[in-house]
Amino acid sequence: MLLGQKELFTVVQMERAILVGLEHPGCRELYETAMAELALLAQTAGAQVAAVLTQKRAAPDAAFYIGEGKAGELADEASKHEADMVIFNDELSPTQVRNLDRLIGLKITDRTTLILDIFAQRAHSRDGKLQVELAQLQYMLPRLTGLRNQLSRLGGGIGTRGPGETKLESDRRVIRRRIGELKREIASLRRHRSLHRQRRHKSGIPLISLVGYTNAGKSTLLNTLTGSDLYTEDKLFATLDPSVRRGTISAGRRVLFADTVGFIHHLPKTLETAFRATLEEISAADLLLHVVDLNHADFLNQVAVVREHLKRIVPDYHLRELLVFNKIDLCHDLRGFGYLEREFPRSCFISARTGLGLESMKQAAAALLEEGFQEIKVYLPYRESALYQQIQRCGNVLAVDYHSAYQTVVARVDRATAARLHSFTKIPQSESDPV
Repeated sequence: MLLGQKELFTVVQMERAILVGLEHPGCRELYETAMAELALLAQTAGAQVAAVLTQKRAAPDAAFYIGEGKAGELADEASKHEADMVIFNDELSPTQVRNLDRLIGLKITDRTTLILDIFAQRAHSRDGKLQVELAQLQYMLPRLTGLRNQLSRLGGGIGTRGPGETKLESDRRVIRRRIGELKREIASLRRHRSLHRQRRHKSGIPLISLVGYTNAGKSTLLNTLTGSDLYTEDKLFATLDPSVRRGTISAGRRVLFADTVGFIHHLPKTLETAFRATLEEISAADLLLHVVDLNHADFLNQVAVVREHLKRIVPDYHLRELLVFNKIDLCHDLRGFGYLEREFPRSCFISARTGLGLESMKQAAAALLEEGFQEIKVYLPYRESALYQQIQRCGNVLAVDYHSAYQTVVARVDRATAARLHSFTKIPQSESDPV
């Protein structure tokens, strides 16, 4: 460094947070898993966990969530650890937020606000930003009274990103107007997405959506399958905006792979509503690759959580699901997972990072896609060469006979393609001998 030259540093002060959760009777293991995930969420949002406070109760207290006495103890703990905020492992009611804010005097954040804040950080596309803002405003609106004091003290930080930065004086009427604007914009984008899906549907190329718990390795798998360079990181919700890429499966068959938003336990309902347009990519999929982090201590519960979400989006999800147990390269002894093959017969074991097991997965995916195919026999005039190319591209041509005015094609195609070819199932003229 030259003499006299000054080096400038930007120091980002992490907020110190105390995590608070209810441990229900007989649910110790479930509680520990939930609190470990809450700690990861807090760290992902940019907070430093200073302490964890546990209250054993059968149900939340209506006024203070953990009871007024325990809330007073929480205020003392916050002062002792010089905390900036308190994060609760549940969705708080407006009354609870207001009472806790008055008693503790610090920023009160719940699990839903925390997840919304992470989504606000990670949304980059216009679709994502609009949907996150809508979810935040819908969640904020009934809680304005409880948030009024704490927002007036803050200059930023967790829970204030996105629309949280809007001046406090914005009243409910202004917020409702903005919610209406966002819904109209999202509806317009939804129609645009629908047109894209229709074009993809007409192309006949199968769509395979990658679904799963957050941080299961979906984006890494998409990169490996398609040669893409989507952003990946060992964090919750590392990627938020959906991506569609071309790729191939068994026998070089072309397909589209779609990376989707990761699920999580207690995913905020406002987010499910706001991201309905994005989640429609899952409904439109011909096959769902349900990616599971086999290295996670609670991966079976994560499978159950994802399936609960899928059940609401795609009622017949089980007919299109292929379980993909990922990260086998991090597991020391796979022999102990033999029960998974018996419990989940439609499953495969891979490493998206190293490529181990991918060929077997592609063959399994191709076989499941074939279950939705049917054999047809059509008589295509030679002027319909585009249709023949589509059959070649999206199906499997079994036999072709050439005649003077048309060609007879026997092929296996998906139901949608078969419906489009229905008008060619009759001979256009008296059949002549093959050329």
